[in-house]
Amino acid sequence: MPITYNVHSGVQLENDIRFTLEVMPNQPGIKAGGQMITDSDSMSFVYLLEDETGYHYVKFGQDVWPLLVNTLKAEVDPTLQFGDVELTLHKFREELEMLIFNIEGNDNYGAKFSKAVEEAFEEILKASSK
Repeated sequence: MPITYNVHSGVQLENDIRFTLEVMPNQPGIKAGGQMITDSDSMSFVYLLEDETGYHYVKFGQDVWPLLVNTLKAEVDPTLQFGDVELTLHKFREELEMLIFNIEGNDNYGAKFSKAVEEAFEEILKASSK
């Protein structure tokens, strides 16, 4: 059964962005899934982790969206840190960028979520239209 982890904080040192989990995954062999989806009901972006049992979810709620904007400006994918483990979230930037451009003006994600994404990621959305 999938487990959901919530990211509430992160740090940025130049291009190095690290998100932290307060609850440690106890799945041995957990790795980055390279995919991202949304949970518009909880106003979150969700990165998929995987292990031998299937997928698990890492939710990025609105409290860390400013750091997601910085992640899109960075040159490398961020890492997820839990305990002594640092896991690079492969394809994070690519997946997030694809989602925000798909969400822009698309109320299929829900009008409230679409509006929140458009406002939070306005700088990124405007930069690409130039």
